[in-house]
Formats: sequence, structure tokens, C-alpha cells
Amino acid sequence: MRYLLRKVPFSDRNRRSLLRILALGSVGSGLFFLKDGTDSRASVSISVPVHESLSWQWRNLQEQTPNPAFVSSDQNVQHRILPLCLSRTGADPSWDVKKEFWKGTGDGEKGFNQSSDIKKEATGDVGDVPKHSCNCLGQDTIANAAAKIGPAVVNLSVLQGFHGIAVGKSIGSGTIIDADGTILTCAHVVVDFQGLRSLSKGKVDVTLQDGRTYEGTVVNADLQSDIAIVKIKSKTPLPTAKLGSSSKLRPGDWVVALGCPLTLQNTVTAGIVSCVDRKSSDLGLGGMRREYLQTDCAINEGNSGGPLVNVNGEVVGVNIMKVSGAHGLSFAVPVDAVCKIIEHFKTKGRVVRPWLGLKMIDLNEMIVAQLKEKDAALPNVTTGILVPMVTPGSPADRAGFLPGDIVVEFDGKSVTMIKEIIEIMGDKVGKPLKVVVKRAKDKTVTLTVIPEEANPDM
Repeated sequence: MRYLLRKVPFSDRNRRSLLRILALGSVGSGLFFLKDGTDSRASVSISVPVHESLSWQWRNLQEQTPNPAFVSSDQNVQHRILPLCLSRTGADPSWDVKKEFWKGTGDGEKGFNQSSDIKKEATGDVGDVPKHSCNCLGQDTIANAAAKIGPAVVNLSVLQGFHGIAVGKSIGSGTIIDADGTILTCAHVVVDFQGLRSLSKGKVDVTLQDGRTYEGTVVNADLQSDIAIVKIKSKTPLPTAKLGSSSKLRPGDWVVALGCPLTLQNTVTAGIVSCVDRKSSDLGLGGMRREYLQTDCAINEGNSGGPLVNVNGEVVGVNIMKVSGAHGLSFAVPVDAVCKIIEHFKTKGRVVRPWLGLKMIDLNEMIVAQLKEKDAALPNVTTGILVPMVTPGSPADRAGFLPGDIVVEFDGKSVTMIKEIIEIMGDKVGKPLKVVVKRAKDKTVTLTVIPEEANPDM
């Protein structure tokens, strides 16, 4: 060190600063490394207690030492600036750290108390992977999620035919969601969706991950949402999956897709949520308005009906399709919507959807400002649901809705999004609903609309 300080030309003040930095690195973790290269850096890794107890004014230190370190072991090597990087290393949850690290020395300075009690409680054999208290993605997060739900994922196979002639099989995946043998899957896997008639008459071949096989029966199917329920009977206990909540998902969250692509059972792929509310109209799909979870998980033929799960191993969606010829574009029905469909199956035997006959668009301040530039008579609102079109002869048309109306209240509740209207309507078919709309020049009108049940083929 003396040789280093004697050979490297800098002021006494910078020399003292360097000594303090090196001493800190030695006390904090004993780790100081030097990388020789154009971007050489000197780094010090210190533990949390030491980092939090530092009394140095680092900003002042940087101002005093614009070139904090010049290190060379050879006179022929050009001196390089090596900025000091303080890395805050998180403490393992199993560490029991007492915070009495520093004792006052009486002169206003603080010195390190070498007798401080820092102990690590035994948590198992050396080499055990520590459990993190934070909700972060660890080394085994994906594997643990897959292992938790994997046994409940099944392979489905339905014999397809045309005029009594077998032409192949419809393959897909499913998830056992109840110990009574209830399996959640896609309707297009188990129901005639392509003009081909099933030769199995509602029967489905079901294969579990452990190799057990059963003959299942299609109990319910909803073609609009592409969700179906299959039932199997077993004398031995069946593994089940837990249904989570899709409303808690955010773009960027990690998710795992499980299924049997191309009949390759026990296949696991992972990715992130790309969009939490991809509309069916964005995908060019007609019929009733639907929303999907968009992910970049690898999905192929046979994955349909399989679960999309979060890092806790809970089902957050049902994988139903991918964009042909594109990578990283797959879609799933949100589990919150699936739960409502299952509830309809239980109470009514089918899904009841009310229909108004309105095309609607969510508004926000930016859209309103843009619309006002084109039409100064637009109502003075900041949010609401714009009605650009009313279907002739529909319940909304008979109620008096007009193109340009802005819905601000529905059935006595303020609304700002279409999904709120759908939530309020629920399955209220044939029941009068009061709707408050804003019209040109801030005119407020109250209308009464009576929803009809939607045509399943719409």
C-alpha cells in the first residue's frame, strides 16, 4: 500500500480519502475487486447495517475527489479513473441483526463496535437456498408454480368425424378445479366448432399427468366465451388447482402456461402479461364484446383449455388461442370472467347475457379534448361512455338513445368505463334500468332501457 501511495501522484487529501474508502470496503465485506479494461471499475459491496449507518456525506466526498482512485501495479500501465461503486446488498431474512453497530467516541465521530452482536440463526444445511421475504422472481419461482399446478393439468382428446367417418381427433388441455372431477377447458376442444361432428357423443378421453385415464362427459359449454366444463368420476383422490384473480394482474407480470401442445403432455412455458384487457374487436373477432389476457407464452395446438397461472401457482386464465404466424402473441380468457360463467352454468345451466344494442367507447380527458376540437357542442364532461352508434330496433333504440350520447350514470351508479356497465347489468334481462346521458350543450336526459337476452349467434 505504501508503495502504491508513493508511486501514484495525488494530493494528501485524496490519499486520505482513498485510505478511508479501502478501509470501508475491508470492514463492510472484505471484497474489493479490480477489472483491467477500458471501463475498469473498483467496487465495494457492503452489508445493509453498515450501509445504513454510514455518516459520510458522499456528495461532498465526490466533490472533493473528482478522481477518487488511481490504481496501478505497473509503472508502464496508464493510470485509469476507477469510480467507486457502493452496492447495497440485501440481508437474508434469516439473519438476526442487532442494530447497535456504532458507538459514539465522545468527539462527535462514530466508530465501529467490533463487539456488535451479528449472528446468523441456523436455517438448515449449508447450501440451502434462502427463502426471500420479498415477492420477487427467484431461481425456483417458475418451477415451483408449475409443480404446484402440474398434477391437475390434463390432456383431452375427442374423436371427430364427418358422416360417421373418423377424420381425426380434437386435442386440448384442461384443469381439474374441483375434487369431484370438474375440469375447466375450452369449448372448441370438446364441442363441434368446425362443422365436424363428434363421434363420441359428448364423451372425452381424459389423461392425467400421473398416467391415469378416464372417460369424461361434457356438462356445459359456452361458444361465445369458448369455455366448457367436463366431468370425470374417480374412486381415487384427484389433484386440483386453485383459481386466483385476474384483476390483480398487470402488464409485465410473470405467468406460466401449462398444457399438452401436439399431445406433448406436461409441457411448461413461461412469459409475461403483455396486456390485461385486449378487446375482441382488436383481434377482428365479431359477436359480443369480450376481453382477453395477452401474453407472450408459447402456445400451440393442444394448449387450448390449459391453465395460465401466476407465480403462486394459481389459475389466472384459460389459454384459448394464438395468432397464426406470429410469435409471442397468445390469448387467455381471464379467470374472473370464467368464474362468472361457471356460476351461470350452476344457476341457470347456460350463460345469460343482456343486450342493449349500443356501440360504446370509453372516454378520458385527452379524448374529450380532441372531440371538442371537432365539435364545440360536445357536453362538458371529462369521463363517461360515448355512444357513436345505436342499432335500429334494439332495446337502446326503443329507449331513445341517440348517436353522440354520453352515458354518465347507469342504474343509479356513476360509470366511466364500459366494463362497469357490463358489471352492473350482470344477467338482468327484462328488467328496466335508468340511464342518465349527456347531450349537446350540456343537456341531461334520463332514459329507461329494458335489456334483452343476447342471441348466442351474435
